[in-house]
Amino acid sequence: MVSDRAIGIHDLSFATTEFVLPHTALADHNGTEIGKYHVGIGQQSMSVPAADEDIVTMGAAAAAPIIARHGTDRIRTVVFATESSIDQAKSAGVYVHSLLGLPSATRVVELKQACYGATAALQFAIGLVLRDPVQRILVIASDISKYDLDSPGEPTQGAAAVAMLVGSDPSLVRIEEPSGLFTADVMDFWRPNYRDAALVDGQESITAYLHAVESTWKDYTEQGGRSLDEFTAFCYHQPFTKMAYKAHRHLLNTCGYDTDEAWLERAIGRTTAYNRVIGNSYTASAYLGLAALLDQADDLAGRPIGFLSYGSGSVAEFFAGTTVPGYREHLRTAAHQEAIDRRRPLDHTAYRELHGRSFPADGGDHPTPSQTTGHFRLAALRGHKRIYEKRWTH
Repeated sequence: MVSDRAIGIHDLSFATTEFVLPHTALADHNGTEIGKYHVGIGQQSMSVPAADEDIVTMGAAAAAPIIARHGTDRIRTVVFATESSIDQAKSAGVYVHSLLGLPSATRVVELKQACYGATAALQFAIGLVLRDPVQRILVIASDISKYDLDSPGEPTQGAAAVAMLVGSDPSLVRIEEPSGLFTADVMDFWRPNYRDAALVDGQESITAYLHAVESTWKDYTEQGGRSLDEFTAFCYHQPFTKMAYKAHRHLLNTCGYDTDEAWLERAIGRTTAYNRVIGNSYTASAYLGLAALLDQADDLAGRPIGFLSYGSGSVAEFFAGTTVPGYREHLRTAAHQEAIDRRRPLDHTAYRELHGRSFPADGGDHPTPSQTTGHFRLAALRGHKRIYEKRWTH
């Protein structure tokens, strides 16, 4: 894509929850050897939402610094990607639009396709900017990963939101053409409307993911994409961080490369730092990987990065982005580390209590305990309506 029509990620910010459960606490409760978590799946802790936090409060918290830095004048679209939707009709983004004070002359929609949704939102945004290069699009990916207690998926839970400002002449990453695409109807992971917790066939999901990696790469190369050895790093969807290593190893083998562990670590290692301590954030996961890479790597200016977005069920996409010279001046490294460090540790009993919370469906007045110290909170469910409060102005 030529420089005067470059479109991509102009700013990126993320938020996570009030609480954190260390995997040591989970291992102590389960009688599990901690290495199964720290080494086996590559996870150290997981973010746990407070009673008054949800995808809206996290999404607003992620986007607020972007609005504070850039204002609202050029934002005419908000695309909210999630698979933890709070309403079958109303977009969670409409609540965020209100909390952030965005102009009424704005379109707001919610996109869903498991963990792939944020990439669909990013591509949607790029198309809108191509049509009108003056506009900027606010993309928000926000999710709470929840599985049944004592199930195999429990240690991979997590929660976070990533907000990205997409526009022309971006300051962080230029998104390139082409994309490699793949869709297959598989039941590796799903959540029926009548369930709060997702259902997952772990082995089927790994197999489906690896098949999607191979298939998207094949389509990407057939569309004229870059060669594998041009890429400096790869941001994969990370349901658990070891999956990124497994996926990249599979891609290397598919392309006829030997699996060089040092090369694998250079390509993947820095992208796993935030996901390792936050857990699975579904649609936000791959872009938390990007945040970790940009925040930690030496100067990557002008270097190509590969993105593999996978959403169970399944839809996947491989595409490339190139970091923009001077991008480090626009990073939010200290704020991102603060979002992780501010979380308060839970013991296992408190975690299980929060895990089991749900609103009654009777339409009554149900206030939530005031637990979060964040800028936005879910104050109550009243008459079947979610009531939000903000403690932030700009």
